[in-house]
Amino acid sequence: MENKKICPRKLEIDLPSSVPVTEDQSGLESLQELSDIMGSVDEETPLLEKNEEKGEVRKTHERDIAVLGAAFLMVFLAYASVQNLQSTVNTEGNLGTTSLGILYVSFTFCTLFASFVVKLLGSKNALLLGTTGYWLFTAANLKPSWYTMVPASVYLGFASSVIWVGQGTYLTSTARSHAKECNLHEGTVIGNFNGQFWAVYASNQVVGNLISYFLLGQTSDGAASGTTRLFIVYLCTMTLGIILMCFLQKRDGNEGRKEGTFSFHSLFSSMSKSLMAPFCDIRLLLIIPLFAYSGLQQAFVWAVFTKNIVKPALGASAVGGPMAVYGAFDAMCALIAGRLISNLSSITLIVTIGSVSQAAILLWILLKYSTTSGVLGMFYPLLMAAVWGIGDGVFMTQINAMIGMLFKHDTQGTFAQLKLSQSACIAAVFFLTPHLSLHAMFYCWCDVIIERSS
Repeated sequence: MENKKICPRKLEIDLPSSVPVTEDQSGLESLQELSDIMGSVDEETPLLEKNEEKGEVRKTHERDIAVLGAAFLMVFLAYASVQNLQSTVNTEGNLGTTSLGILYVSFTFCTLFASFVVKLLGSKNALLLGTTGYWLFTAANLKPSWYTMVPASVYLGFASSVIWVGQGTYLTSTARSHAKECNLHEGTVIGNFNGQFWAVYASNQVVGNLISYFLLGQTSDGAASGTTRLFIVYLCTMTLGIILMCFLQKRDGNEGRKEGTFSFHSLFSSMSKSLMAPFCDIRLLLIIPLFAYSGLQQAFVWAVFTKNIVKPALGASAVGGPMAVYGAFDAMCALIAGRLISNLSSITLIVTIGSVSQAAILLWILLKYSTTSGVLGMFYPLLMAAVWGIGDGVFMTQINAMIGMLFKHDTQGTFAQLKLSQSACIAAVFFLTPHLSLHAMFYCWCDVIIERSS
């Protein structure tokens, strides 16, 4: 801005006669007023820029959570439905349940070095790598045999360990950045973000199972038909989810690190840390039973509920109906429970409510439930699915939020420990289901609940 000479001129201002005003003084006063105005503009401009930048940061964080949730919805609306159908579609030689058991054994082992892979690749790249396993497993169901399902299950175990450790790391990192840059309470933000993500994720059970409900038919002997068409539709939705995941922003600063190179020493160190972590932190040791039960209650839906409750009452082709109800209540509860999180006391109360709801269903099945015909025969599986979905929504949001609050020093390793405990329990259920009766399985569940409560 060029400096221009301001020519003083006489101002006609009514002032007391005792205060004489000269032309030089009036010019100086005008110059001072102009300087004050320009100074105030300069002071307000950075504030406006900071507010705009803060608003942009808020939108970026929330956009990433929305994209993450939508991508997982597209991938898992396909996979969750395929998994639900394994015990009712691939029944020859127990191929379906055995494949899932192999999957979760692989998941359990690969979780030992999953945190190392996530640190090496970065959470975003780990998410992209993980989606490939789900795509291949769904494709293997087009020609289900021991030669296609077993290799796909082994690889999916590795992919699952990577994608879930990456998901927990990415979401927690985004929540912490959002809380720090927007001056918000970290625990509340972690709870809200987990609630939003798990609500969108859990709705995959609604969409995916409704698709299977309408696309699957039923043969005269009660078996499902039209599976090839269904799996092709699922492969298309998975592809869209993988593409959507490419739009995530890099969050944790691990991507592209020069020091993030592979070495067997680092791999061995990561595996040793995963094995020894529970014995080094009393807090983690105390909540591992909660991790394990969260896996057991998921396995109940996938391996036991669909096979022993839904199929006898409604038929194999109708498995998608109750599972859609399960997903709807899971999603609603996840959203509500996430918004109620503020500290560890609130998490304890909410988890207790979820445990009581699922314990009531187990006691009902053990003591009074039997397959009936008519309206009640259709209503009972739907009611059980709804209540169990409430419990699952509670466990998923509260456990992930608790990890984000308590284990800031090793978020990736703790999420790996969560998946290690869950996958080990799920694998045990899938292997034991063909050999144990429904009541024997539930006695084991009740024993676990009692031990965890005590």
